[in-house]
Amino acid sequence: MRLDGLWLNDPGARRLMALLDAAGHRALFVGGCVRNAALGIAVDDIDIATDALPARVTDLAEAEGFRVLPTGLDHGTVTVLGPRPLEVTTFRKDVETDGRRAVVAFCADVAEDAARRDFTMNALYAKADGTLVDPLGGWPDLMARRVRFVGDARQRIEEDYLRILRYFRFHAWYGDPSGGLDAEALAACAASADGLARLSAERVGREVVKLLAAPDPAPSVAAMGQSGILSRVLPGADAVHLAPLVHLEGVLGVAPDPLRRLASLGGDPGGLRLSRKDRRALDTLRHAIAGGAGASELAWRLGRETARDVELLRAAAFGAPLPADLDARLDRGAEAVLPVSGADLTGRHAGREIGARLAELERRWIDSGFTLSRDDLLS
Repeated sequence: MRLDGLWLNDPGARRLMALLDAAGHRALFVGGCVRNAALGIAVDDIDIATDALPARVTDLAEAEGFRVLPTGLDHGTVTVLGPRPLEVTTFRKDVETDGRRAVVAFCADVAEDAARRDFTMNALYAKADGTLVDPLGGWPDLMARRVRFVGDARQRIEEDYLRILRYFRFHAWYGDPSGGLDAEALAACAASADGLARLSAERVGREVVKLLAAPDPAPSVAAMGQSGILSRVLPGADAVHLAPLVHLEGVLGVAPDPLRRLASLGGDPGGLRLSRKDRRALDTLRHAIAGGAGASELAWRLGRETARDVELLRAAAFGAPLPADLDARLDRGAEAVLPVSGADLTGRHAGREIGARLAELERRWIDSGFTLSRDDLLS
């Protein structure tokens, strides 16, 4: 089996792999670039695995004019800067794990390197010419879009409990929804759920956001709910509205947005350690869903995009169809400008009354469909 694609012709990668090969080392493409190329998905990052030690990779690369950054020496990784950054990692095996991180030892055997990886579809390698190297027989799983742990699922999870969330994320992105989730993997995730408490909120939050950014995360998130995983990371959440939301996003041609989808789940996001900006945006969506403002008013107050998201979330939650003239309503509100200000009321009302009077006029203007003029409001 030989893979193809423009990524194989990356000049930096070709030059580096030829350099390692000429020095007597083995160098292979690994992981996401191999997986995505096989599935016909765009390759963004190129990772290389080699039997050369990090210091050897650095010496060889720098001698040929590459700049090298020691981005992960404890785990055998350096980043070689070419036309695009290349992560180069020495073959390695785990010698000690604690459920969050691993102590590794370098090795010369690609099969040992493959055996420490999480899923069989990620334990695939390719030579410089694209020839597939499959030490663990993961190719059939990839072709079936079956996300399966390498070796014993429970053991892989206990090495790093984040793999529970990675499992659901990878199924959302690469799995076959019609095939369901791997029974052994799902059972291992459910049995190991207590280990999620050992992870940092930052790692959990990043993984949940990546999951919710998938084209359709609903089947994976539903499985998380059924296995008790969802309530561990998002207490009080319910996945019931996510599938309708994804469907409505497709109807409108709206790109996936993790925060919109997170809002549909409900629950307490405190354990995800969101940024202040994202937390404010999430709070805005949730408050607006429960409020009574219509699409036009929301677009005026919050902006067109946020108002559209609120309408999507309401339709998904309450089962009501989206308004046929939704775009017109959103445009009307987004383009509207309140024709009066506090300055117009100065001299007409006492200072302490101006705020209340302006709010009253604002309400009248909104209720008129933004049609009342300045003279109408002040008369």
